[in-house]
Order: sequence, then C-alpha cells, then structure tokens
Amino acid sequence: MRKLFLILLLSAAFVTQAKAQQLQKPVMEVPEEDWDTCSFGKVANLNPEGDNFLAVRSGPGTGSAMIDKIFKGDKVWVFNLDGDWMGIVYGVEEVSCPPVESPREYQGPGKKGWVFGKYIKQIAG
Repeated sequence: MRKLFLILLLSAAFVTQAKAQQLQKPVMEVPEEDWDTCSFGKVANLNPEGDNFLAVRSGPGTGSAMIDKIFKGDKVWVFNLDGDWMGIVYGVEEVSCPPVESPREYQGPGKKGWVFGKYIKQIAG
C-alpha cells in the first residue's frame, strides 16, 4: 500500500512539472533581417520593497499563470516581444540564436516563459 502511495505521489509531481512548462503562448524565433533571433539580458530594476523576484508566466500578461521565478542578475535570452512582455529562455549558460527564415517555436535548451520587460536590462543584441 505504501509503495502504491509513493508511485501516485511521484506521478502527480511529474504531471505538475509538465504542466508548469506548458505555455499559453510559445516563445518564438522570429526572422530579423540579418540579425540573430535573440538578445542577451539580465534581470534588473526589481522593486527593493517588493517580492525580490520576477514572475515568469505562461503567456504575456498578469492573467497568465506564474510558472517560475527568476531573480536579480539572472541571465535571460529575449526572443520575442508582445507589447511590454518578453518571451525569454533562461536557466542555461548559452543559447544559440542564429537567423531563421520563418517564425518557429524555440526548441533549444533552457526553460521558457514570459516576463514583464521593464525588469530586463538588455546587454547585447
């Protein structure tokens, strides 16, 4: 009985983790004339009186589910914009973002999500 309970508990954890990475709107590689498809930045300008993290959301907007948190100084790669929101990749040291011919969903390494652009300081790209 205990073994069955542990199996069910682990299964629930995997389902929850899979749902956490599902995005309402995918992070896209978008063609730019002779430019790479992403730029490099860091989390900055967080309100020192706030929660001290930047919410990563499943889509561009506060109505989208929060799927993760990133913190001051964390590296991000910005792929696309939707108003004031940025589609990002994070949690990896390097990302390849060569030019593409047509829009496509980012399939490389790292976690993906959406953040409010005010809190990203773009460094390169």
